Amino acid sequence: MLRLKSPYRDGTTHIVMEPQEFMQRLAALVPRPRLHLIRFHGVLAPNAKLRAAVVPAVVQPASEPAHEHGHTHGQAARMRWAQLLKRVFHIDVERCACGGQLKILAAIEEPVVLVRILTRLGLPVRAPPRAPARELSLGFAA
Repeated sequence: MLRLKSPYRDGTTHIVMEPQEFMQRLAALVPRPRLHLIRFHGVLAPNAKLRAAVVPAVVQPASEPAHEHGHTHGQAARMRWAQLLKRVFHIDVERCACGGQLKILAAIEEPVVLVRILTRLGLPVRAPPRAPARELSLGFAA
């Protein structure tokens, strides 16, 4: 049951929906991937002839230093995987516990070789099983 913030004109204060119907209505509100939610019209539109007269030009000094993410303002905003791990999980994979710098020597991608190495080290070859999904509590009574 979903309680409305303000009643409809006919006096309806609650809506009763099946969980599937509620999820369909909720999913309809999620925008498609890579869809711009802000649209500009008139002189601010991307191809407007007068846009250059209205929007200030970006002036970059020739000796602009690179930012923390490893790129300047005009370059693509791509972060290295090590920086992403540090930013998301607070793990610095480039530093040893002793404080020294770590370096990747090899990336092993062949499954047969990986199984052999993990078996030799006495580590499990298969990933642990995933726990079943928890029941979703949506905060309304059916």
